[in-house]
Amino acid sequence: MPRTISKALSLCASAVKYKNMSLPDTSAMSALIGKRVDVLDQGWIELIDLMPHPQTGVSGDLAIINAARVSFLGETKGSEKDKKLLFYLLNHRHTSPFEQVEFKFRVRAPVVTWWQWVRHRTWNFNAQSGRYVPFEENDFYTPGVWRKQSPSNKQASLGELTPEEGQPFTEALLKHYEEGYALYKKAIDAGIAREQARVFLPGFAVYYTWVAKIDAHNLMNFLSLRMPEDAQYEIRVYAKAIYEHFFKSVLPWTAEAFEKFVLKAGE
Repeated sequence: MPRTISKALSLCASAVKYKNMSLPDTSAMSALIGKRVDVLDQGWIELIDLMPHPQTGVSGDLAIINAARVSFLGETKGSEKDKKLLFYLLNHRHTSPFEQVEFKFRVRAPVVTWWQWVRHRTWNFNAQSGRYVPFEENDFYTPGVWRKQSPSNKQASLGELTPEEGQPFTEALLKHYEEGYALYKKAIDAGIAREQARVFLPGFAVYYTWVAKIDAHNLMNFLSLRMPEDAQYEIRVYAKAIYEHFFKSVLPWTAEAFEKFVLKAGE
């Protein structure tokens, strides 16, 4: 039999085997698409898509394993060997297979959060524009507590003001928002372009909605930096929401390996 025909028959047989083999249950992954988790006072994060999509019947962990084996047809060698391989990959920093899984989110967060987030240039972003979409009166972040400046770290906080100490600052901030928005609305009503009128808004506090996409490898890098307690609170809560509500459910084996080989290694 000619080699090309033999190879074709072999591939067909593998395809049948793959089609009929027992695949991971992806119904839980499917239920996550469209799930929205509240963050901060009025922010949220929503999972809008995954690759591999749950409709393929291939779980995220299996997609990583398949990529590592360069097995287009997705042959598995059983849970024990599959999990062992995945742990080996992450432990020895063979990270390219983890790039085969992608998450796409819709995120509503204040600029004080985005200012930190965009430093991670492995994310793909597209953002709401104040040139097209007018802001609402309550589109501002109000901290639940006021943190003190760390005496030993120029970029971090340490400790908190008491509620009594913080109340005057909260009241002043809300007044600042009210006055800034009133000027913004007055400018809009006078016919000033939205792209200019928005300069009246308190910049770091304004909420924006972005679409953000990233692969699992680079998401783990992001999480390893933004989940620890020394990360700024306003981004740490988003990182933890991604990990607890989405990453661990989509990639349970990867999450287990991540906690063992990445998070604990960084402690």
